[in-house]
Amino acid sequence: MVNLKKLLIPVSILLVLTSCEYNKKQIVDYPITPIPFTKVHLHDNFWLPRILKNTEVTIPIAFQQSEETGRIKNFEIAGGLKKGSFCSKYAFDDSDVFKIIEGASYSLMIKPDPELEAYLDSLIYKISLAQEDDGYLYTNRTIMGDSALPMAGKKRWENESEHSHELYNAGHLYEAAVAHFQATGKRTLLDVAIKNANLIDKEFGWGKIGKYPGHQEIEIGLVKLYRVTGEQKYLDLAKFFLDVRGPGGWEYNQAHLKVTDQADPVGHAVRAMYMFSGMADVAALTGDTAYLKAIDHIWENVVTKKMYITGGIGQTGGNEGFGSEYDLPNMSAYCETCASIAEVLLNQRLFLLHGDSKYIDIMERVLFNALLSGVSLSGDLFFYDNPLESNGQHERQKWFGCACCPSNISRFLPSFPGYVYAHRDNDIYVNLFVESEASFETPAGKITITQKSNYPVSGEISIHVTPENAGLRKIFVRIPGWARNEAVPGDLYRFVDTSVALARIRINGEEINFDTQKGFAVLNRKWERGDSIEVSLPIPVRKVIANEKVAEDRNKFILQRGPAVYCAEDKDQEEKSVLHFIADQTQEFKTGPVTDISRGLPVIGFTATDILRNIDGSLTIADKSREIIAIPYHLWANRGPGEMIMWIPFVKEAAIPFPAPTIAYLSRKSSSGAKEDLNLISDQYDPKNSNDHSGGYIHWWPQKDTTVWIQYDFQKPETVSECSVYWFDDGPDGGCRIPAGWRVLYKQGSDWKPVKELLDYTTTKDTYDKVKFESVRTSALRLEVQLQKEFSGGVHEWVVK
Repeated sequence: MVNLKKLLIPVSILLVLTSCEYNKKQIVDYPITPIPFTKVHLHDNFWLPRILKNTEVTIPIAFQQSEETGRIKNFEIAGGLKKGSFCSKYAFDDSDVFKIIEGASYSLMIKPDPELEAYLDSLIYKISLAQEDDGYLYTNRTIMGDSALPMAGKKRWENESEHSHELYNAGHLYEAAVAHFQATGKRTLLDVAIKNANLIDKEFGWGKIGKYPGHQEIEIGLVKLYRVTGEQKYLDLAKFFLDVRGPGGWEYNQAHLKVTDQADPVGHAVRAMYMFSGMADVAALTGDTAYLKAIDHIWENVVTKKMYITGGIGQTGGNEGFGSEYDLPNMSAYCETCASIAEVLLNQRLFLLHGDSKYIDIMERVLFNALLSGVSLSGDLFFYDNPLESNGQHERQKWFGCACCPSNISRFLPSFPGYVYAHRDNDIYVNLFVESEASFETPAGKITITQKSNYPVSGEISIHVTPENAGLRKIFVRIPGWARNEAVPGDLYRFVDTSVALARIRINGEEINFDTQKGFAVLNRKWERGDSIEVSLPIPVRKVIANEKVAEDRNKFILQRGPAVYCAEDKDQEEKSVLHFIADQTQEFKTGPVTDISRGLPVIGFTATDILRNIDGSLTIADKSREIIAIPYHLWANRGPGEMIMWIPFVKEAAIPFPAPTIAYLSRKSSSGAKEDLNLISDQYDPKNSNDHSGGYIHWWPQKDTTVWIQYDFQKPETVSECSVYWFDDGPDGGCRIPAGWRVLYKQGSDWKPVKELLDYTTTKDTYDKVKFESVRTSALRLEVQLQKEFSGGVHEWVVK
């Protein structure tokens, strides 16, 4: 990990550190106010260990990686402390440093750390030196000038609406600056942010530069600056960047229509969610109902047509974003970690606007599943994308060239306590269940809420209410949708059966009947010191099925317990395989003892039977069944890569059968630099089309205009006379196409010789290309592929007969 002491700038050359008060201006805002995370102290066994791991491991590692990859050196070079060229691959790498500073600042608010604070002082000094005299801060251009990366453009702002990320970097700078100011009272980074924001306000606007951000984020940052400074121009600028967007731009970054005319979620998921969050902020602060109408429609379409059962969003990797309605492939699901974080931001804002628990229900689903999957239990390994099925090709990484996800995790986790409670005047909202204590001011005086809970292991929650002054108020306690027989809002997913066990509430030991309002139990009474609320949420194992329109999940079910959805991972099974079975959904699914990997949560056990493919293509059900153990999804891949499945088939036609023992399947595979697991080309999965990501494929990206190959070495000499190949082609948005040409060679001794084809070679998209040739007896075949001049290529399946 990074040694913070070695990286400090001497105190004598640090900028003078001063404090200032928060903006005292009274502003119109969200009708509901979240309780700040600094006022909420966790004592639980689920979230607190993860937040501490983030502080002790993730943030130091993120700073270390930023040092080793040159992200911090870029500021040193731009500021004249060192000499050299731009060190990073992307011009937006400045933003990673800002996000980590934000996370570190949040951590300082939770747990003071003089060494970390001194390191931040040193780092902020370097950032201040890198800022140009007029406030411009973008290390790639400052260092490289007219030779900046192509994505940056030759001049300031000229490529902003597409690739440069100048405004994106600025947005994360503002968020980091506000967090650091609130944590320490120091204006050092805040002054850098204000100077930059003043430059952007001077140059952008109606009658000035009329461009919108290519990657939305600055809107959120400007609103935070407005809240702290009270400067109306920052809020106005945030609104300008929204209103100037579209129509006629890219759908990829949501510039195809005016933001108020958009109703369908399209394009890059993170960009979209950041934009919608910015729209919610501006709507709350300005009363713009058109913004609110648009994001309400978009939210509805996300949740009812384009969201995974994990809460993850973004079906496709090509655009890192949204695909077609109900097209929810599992193995190729993208579900970027950043998108999950942005989804939480949006749902929190929509709750603050509407007071409806359905937004918290979605937020909770994301938190316990798609989001937490993005970071390992050890805090030092990460997922960028979070699929719902794996053949072993997915593995957690220490870092990424594009490192937005680890840095985003580092800033989100310490802010989690701020999502637990909220209030509207004197009324209190208990949104999430976590053992904690929160003390905060209301118009009727200070109140302390103390929550005792072992959630999500148990659904028994005890809430103690300690008001400074006794009085009438409402306490809204969320009854989760899953405890009301609602899997998710809408009909995208539903429980197989209805649970007869419903939530119960006792006040001061006496069970009460309660009214619900927008998913909250409304407890309206005179609250006094010592009053207690006991909530009992039954947490049985539930089975969830998808809407029939989701073709990928037909005749399959998923297991859920409380807010957590479950998966089966090969590591827990006697037979190290989980992709090829079916299970009777009417059987009893039993919770089992806690294991090391389950970290306090019970596992779920059930019986399954393997499905086998025969040589003739028919399917056979295995004679014996076997026991399967399922674990919470967010814990998968903490023991290395391997098979994983979430959606469990209950009919054989929906299963992925064990491959038949064909020549290709039994062969040893090799290649000239192909990426992904080579066994995927003989797994006997028939693609729906050449751009099918639901199964596996191999590819040679970024190679192009060259000859490449894959090879089968047979277990014993075989007589062969036919090959069929299904090419991977990811279409106009990707870099792979069907090849310029191909041929089959067989091994004779130590030489490779071309087969004598009886039919001409064809190269066709969305179907198998078949070649028949004169029979040869050989120990190996090689598929030689000529890639197109401007494109790479790949293979779904290579069949040999």
